[in-house]
Amino acid sequence: MKNYFGVVAGLLLLGFGLAANAADNLVLVTLDGLRWQELFRGYDEALLNDENYTEQAEALAARFGGASNSVRREKLMPFIWQQVAANGVLVGNRDAGSAMAVTNPWWFSYPGYNEILTGLADPGIDSNAATPNPNVTFLEWLNQQPGYNNSVAAFGSWDVFPAILNVGRSRLPVNAGFMPAAWPELSERAEALNELQAQTPSPWHNVRLDAFTMGFAKEYLLAKQPKVLFVSLGETDDFAHDKEYHQYLNSAHRADTLIADLWQTLQSLPGYRNNTNLIISVDHGRGYTPSGWPHHASARAATTMFKGVDEFKAGIVGSDQIWLAAIGPDIKALGELHNSPAYFQNQIAATALRLLEQNPEQFNPAIGKPLTALVAVGAD
Repeated sequence: MKNYFGVVAGLLLLGFGLAANAADNLVLVTLDGLRWQELFRGYDEALLNDENYTEQAEALAARFGGASNSVRREKLMPFIWQQVAANGVLVGNRDAGSAMAVTNPWWFSYPGYNEILTGLADPGIDSNAATPNPNVTFLEWLNQQPGYNNSVAAFGSWDVFPAILNVGRSRLPVNAGFMPAAWPELSERAEALNELQAQTPSPWHNVRLDAFTMGFAKEYLLAKQPKVLFVSLGETDDFAHDKEYHQYLNSAHRADTLIADLWQTLQSLPGYRNNTNLIISVDHGRGYTPSGWPHHASARAATTMFKGVDEFKAGIVGSDQIWLAAIGPDIKALGELHNSPAYFQNQIAATALRLLEQNPEQFNPAIGKPLTALVAVGAD
């Protein structure tokens, strides 16, 4: 009788998502250059009311406004605040004593993505040129491990990701920039997305709209059921560079909607439901001031990027500041962290591996340590 009740208790625990084993799947999503300020405060009134950056300020205030930061941020990114904050963890609200930062010396995209995906800053990666990454990412390493071969994939809005993931060496399936879906037996929706992408102009020559990136990622997920999926959305950074704060806010809201749909899709599929951890983060931050907000660069990078601009000779203050959100069966439901230790971008790769019960030291013993305070599983 005692054994019977023990079995029943164990099944009940499994049913409530408290299984002893780690989730089998991991999804990592990045939002290029989305500041922690918007995530944790909602819109920035100084930018919203600056006619140099914002069109239709009244309409945006009506859509995303509120009497407090808590109200404004939930309107801007409802999935993050209604689902992730309630059931997972949020890191990086400096107003609440929670800080997260990059460790690379440059504070822009390629160095940031390299740091996220390899767990190490590489000072030698000092431009956004599409040069094949000499470093091995945890995605490439995983794809060579038993049980993960042909079960890792990446999708990005920026066309530099094939170089960042060094597809020539890694052989990872990567769909980025304006690449069409090209895996066998495309769904009708994937074929329609291919046709629509070819017919839809992008504001930029090397970044496609995020709806296509997430659309292709979702169709690949349904068709191939990978264990590890990396999705990088790019609109927020490029609209900021274009000095269009209204578009930046709208794209942040759309990104939240796209991630919510991806999460709902995962929870609708038997192999992924209660068996997937989701990490969301960014490659870099942005400037604090209205004049600095469109930009991001360290003092070292600014010597060439903003040569002759006295205001930025010390770099774009704040653009090293990032954030992280996570939800899933192996993520501790800590909510929004307050007065926490400082965390760093080079810890994301090890945390991802830990969530898959892989030993990060077998990948690379020199990488940043996993965020053990945030996760409930680990490899010895």
